[in-house]
Amino acid sequence: MRILMAGASGFLGARLVDRLTADGHQVTRLVRRPPRTPDERQWNPSAAQLDPTVVAETDAVVNLAGAGVGDKRWDDEYRGVIRSSRVDTTTTLAITIAGLPTEDRPAALLNSSAVGWYGNTGDRAVEEDAPAGEGFLADVCRVWEAATRPAEDAGVRVVRLRTGLPLHRDGGLLKPQLLPFKLGIAGRLGSGRQWIPWMAMADWLDAVAFLLARDDLAGPVNVVGPNPVTNAEFTRELARQLHRPALIPIPALALRIALGGFAHEALTSTRVLPGVLTGAGFTFRHPDLAGALHAALTE
Repeated sequence: MRILMAGASGFLGARLVDRLTADGHQVTRLVRRPPRTPDERQWNPSAAQLDPTVVAETDAVVNLAGAGVGDKRWDDEYRGVIRSSRVDTTTTLAITIAGLPTEDRPAALLNSSAVGWYGNTGDRAVEEDAPAGEGFLADVCRVWEAATRPAEDAGVRVVRLRTGLPLHRDGGLLKPQLLPFKLGIAGRLGSGRQWIPWMAMADWLDAVAFLLARDDLAGPVNVVGPNPVTNAEFTRELARQLHRPALIPIPALALRIALGGFAHEALTSTRVLPGVLTGAGFTFRHPDLAGALHAALTE
């Protein structure tokens, strides 16, 4: 397939480019700066600028663009960046796709979203049919997913990737925890009772490739592992695999001081299950946390 990708240089995007290229697909990357290689095309989503011919040359579009939610302390300005970096890119792609003649439109748009859609689910397990929750990230996910509507209304298959927390030592949930754990100054966050929707990185990559190939699947898809765990369980297993103690819980107040608004999300319980993937026969390489963490730390 000829695949156009936004967010190709990010934590997930860079690995997905490698995976899709290894599978034999041709990946063209959207960049905001002048192109440096033959596989790059320039765009400016903040100004809704994208050459339609770039999109017309592709079979599918994958959009993973968005500022990292854990990269900076949340204030009003960064909340705006989190929102606009997702909505502007999605809107630009969806409107450009919809504006093409029917025969030139890509067959599919796989657009990133997040399990933040569900807000705080407590101990209640949810699948894709659950409504949006409350809170900042839930609100962002609501407008983010709605921005794909022009492409969907134009007859393009749209998959909304409600991604959880892929595990890899070089980024995401795992990277910032490794040093504190190795120093023996780590522990559960707050009460530790909040659920974590983790996923092995290999399974996340497999799932996206699976969804690209399955032209019968559309709409929201929870891209998470089948066995979520609580923060306390995650902490114990990571400590076991690193052979380090994890005896110092981090109080909620300390998180709020350190992280600002993001602390609320770090303490949110999101018990999400991969209903669509499971129903479609997707096979997880690492369905349990122990195997996923081992792979994340050694591969």
